[in-house]
Amino acid sequence: MTTCYSIRIREHLDTRWSERFAGLTIVNQPDGSTELVGEICDQAALHGVLAQVRDLGLELLALRRIDAIDDE
Repeated sequence: MTTCYSIRIREHLDTRWSERFAGLTIVNQPDGSTELVGEICDQAALHGVLAQVRDLGLELLALRRIDAIDDE
């Protein structure tokens, strides 16, 4: 089962960073924050994305589970 997440960080990111964040879609918001949105296959992959946020020194504002998608 794949789950869709929204991860919000304080800074704007260039869309070229998408591959670094497991192919998540980068959506820059008018308030200066960025949302990383998309499907993440499992908890290990989610922790990998969050580790990238941490390792880059980005400020995590929110993590929200959007829905679960049945892969069958």
